[in-house]
Amino acid sequence: MKQTWRWFGPSDAISIGEIRQTGATGIVSALHHIPTGEVWSVEHIKERQQQIEKPGGVPSGLTWDVVESVPVSEAIKSQTGPVSHHLETYKETLCNLAECGIYTVCYNFMPVLDWTRTDLSYALPHGGHAMRFDLLDFIVFDCFILCRKGAEQDYSTEIVEAAQARFVNLGDGDRLKLSNNIVAGLPGANDNWSLADVKRNLDAYIGVTPEMLRSNLVDFLSEVIPTAEDLGIRLCCHPDDPPFPLLGLPRVMSSQSDYVTVLDAVDRPANGVTLCTGSLGVDTEFDPVAFIAQLGHRIHFVHLRNTMRDGPSDNNCHSFSESEHLAGDTDMVATIRALLAEEQRRRNQGRSDYEIPMRPDHGHALLSDLTRPSQPGYPLVGRMRGLAELRGVIHGCS
Repeated sequence: MKQTWRWFGPSDAISIGEIRQTGATGIVSALHHIPTGEVWSVEHIKERQQQIEKPGGVPSGLTWDVVESVPVSEAIKSQTGPVSHHLETYKETLCNLAECGIYTVCYNFMPVLDWTRTDLSYALPHGGHAMRFDLLDFIVFDCFILCRKGAEQDYSTEIVEAAQARFVNLGDGDRLKLSNNIVAGLPGANDNWSLADVKRNLDAYIGVTPEMLRSNLVDFLSEVIPTAEDLGIRLCCHPDDPPFPLLGLPRVMSSQSDYVTVLDAVDRPANGVTLCTGSLGVDTEFDPVAFIAQLGHRIHFVHLRNTMRDGPSDNNCHSFSESEHLAGDTDMVATIRALLAEEQRRRNQGRSDYEIPMRPDHGHALLSDLTRPSQPGYPLVGRMRGLAELRGVIHGCS
């Protein structure tokens, strides 16, 4: 597997020089400063490539291998507003990426919010910090801070009552911190949303069912996949994080069966998967080896991270914490062994994309991470530890 590292660009507190020292050989990046729905120009793409591959005019030995993400606009997801224009700009961006030699593009189809956590700096017994999703805290936000209409109907009576009791005991500062954590949205992009912004965006999905959202996703793919395939680009959808409905919004990429449905609907090699073991692993039914056995030939990108279910649950919604890469609910060794077997199958078939890019996703804040700024979930030492552990498993299974 190609070992890569996510870099948020010049504003990232972690430098390209530091990333070289982690042992990663590729970079995952995006042009977060360009508003969703606008074209990424060749000029801007090449500027980012220069920042990665030759910072200060000195070759880094790193390459920009994966785009994460070219965001899909809310207009496309909800099929309201300038849908046709945004589809055309998306395809133009793909053309410009291919012109610059970048052929793997990750995206997601989660309405309104990207990954969601209630605590971005949860204290661990060893002194480090992790991100955490506490279902009870999320219900506090949904029902008693955001005050979403009808929110109480999405949960059991018992857990709503427990959330109300917790809300009463929270001070104003804790309520504000919880709100800010939840509406953090996509790191590096949508990190300044107010409650009014969230409500306004939620309104666009009133009455939108999972079937409707899935149909919108298929429509999007039907439009852009032929362009991607002509360009040699591999599009790969990231799963919902967490893999269950939030804020009354539908989720359509939360399970293996969801992926099968969408991949079958647009059955082209360019329509593929970002396998995120941490997101899918929150679901008690997730089996990574079975997932790879069925869909491995369409996996274009991998996020190797782990989560541990803990705390309150309600129906199929679970609390969870970001765990050590080798210590969560997902069997990481079995996952890597299955991915290596898939790579070997690709070699045997003569596929040019036999090497799957992967990155250590999220990580505990450890040691000097605790005193230096970084994007939530993206510390230097914690991710380097994760990459080293994953690298050891890869060598052991090779």
